[in-house]
Amino acid sequence: MLSAYILPLWQIFLEAPQYPEGLEMKIWLHGITGNVEQINGLNHYIGMKHIIVSEFLEFKVLPYIFGFLIVIGLVASLISSRRLLNIWFCLLLIFAVAGFIDFYLWEYNYGHNLDPRAAIKVDGMSYQPPLIGYKQLLNFLAGSFPAIGGLIVGLAGLIVAGVVLYEHRLKKSLQ
Repeated sequence: MLSAYILPLWQIFLEAPQYPEGLEMKIWLHGITGNVEQINGLNHYIGMKHIIVSEFLEFKVLPYIFGFLIVIGLVASLISSRRLLNIWFCLLLIFAVAGFIDFYLWEYNYGHNLDPRAAIKVDGMSYQPPLIGYKQLLNFLAGSFPAIGGLIVGLAGLIVAGVVLYEHRLKKSLQ
């Protein structure tokens, strides 16, 4: 899980004929990099809010939440506590679900709460990127997927799930 501090967790791609090289944003534990200013410029025409990293509370608290989770995992491992391992796994699940809900709501807000004075308006059109996968948004194909850091954190979560299951079965076999 330490990889989250040095690798991007999520990536969003935009492909369109006028941008053959594509545009991308990488979401890190502490911010967003990539073609954010170009995307903000394009989003302005359809009435989307500008993406401003300093306005996101998540980037201020996420490094501490990850640090807390890492410490609990290390302590559970060092003291070989099955109970603390189970608590840690539950916290990881809660954090993952809350994170995906927060990300979905962020995308929803940006894609639906549009400026009514926007230059380009398409009745009934919203511009919410997909949570995971691809979605056509006018002439842009938007893709949203875990980046390398997100894949590693997800793999760590699967390993923890496997350890919890193994420990549960081991405990039952010893009874």
